[in-house]
Amino acid sequence: MATIDRQATTLALAYALSAAERGLAVIPLSRTKLPALRSPHRDAPGPAPAVPPCHGECGRFGHGVYDASTDPRRIRELFAAAPWATGYGIACGLPPHHLIGIDLDTKTGTDSSAALRELALRHLFTIPATVVVLTPSGGRHLWLSGPPDVVVPNSAGRLAPGIDIRGAGGYLVGPGSRTEHGVYATAPGTAHLAPAPCPRSLLRLLLPPPRVPHHPVPPSAGRHGQGLVQFVLAAHEGQRNTRLFWAACRAYEDGIGPALVDPLVDAALNTGLTEREARATIASAARLTGHRP
Repeated sequence: MATIDRQATTLALAYALSAAERGLAVIPLSRTKLPALRSPHRDAPGPAPAVPPCHGECGRFGHGVYDASTDPRRIRELFAAAPWATGYGIACGLPPHHLIGIDLDTKTGTDSSAALRELALRHLFTIPATVVVLTPSGGRHLWLSGPPDVVVPNSAGRLAPGIDIRGAGGYLVGPGSRTEHGVYATAPGTAHLAPAPCPRSLLRLLLPPPRVPHHPVPPSAGRHGQGLVQFVLAAHEGQRNTRLFWAACRAYEDGIGPALVDPLVDAALNTGLTEREARATIASAARLTGHRP
């Protein structure tokens, strides 16, 4: 049973509500910096291969960053369900800020700040004045704002040793949070700032290289097959599964479904879906149209 520190929980809730007023979606965190609420599916048998993981569609709490909200009522409900919470996480990649976190770590024995300065010199960008959060271990979190139509992935050490990136599906520990190692705090002079726009040169470094499709559309699929693949490639976040499902249904109805499975999966991967999610969606379309996946 987690120890309950009511004062720490009350302070964390107050900080979380203040962050939500600034448009930042939050979740309660435990002293370990992990989401305070465990998954409601933790004791359930493993999902079938064709069933995508639940991201809160069940209506219960415990889905990590997918619980994040700016609604004060929902935030209070989240903290009420986790009275042991002593901190809060801020979801990255969501509107209106589309937050990107640059985590300059100190635990790797490398000088991550120097590594970032070297990258800035080499790629001709400067980090603008923005929110900086100081971590108990001596590290820093830089908050930047990304474009609404760009999905920045999470990464650890890919940009440079000691530099982790928090993007879509990730979260940052909010200032005021109390953890096992101490308290996170906003650096002096930055609390009033909004997350600054991410420099374009840095943004290019944060994005994965364009993926070259391994499965070109077979000639037998014709121009219609090419059109369905392009329809999926044009999907934005929030419509990726819907577009993929529609395109797969049309492909199976037109008799080109089996030939188009791999090209559609490649297109879906380019939009940010995982291969498992893509194949599950296509399999659902096959079953709906009376075909075997």
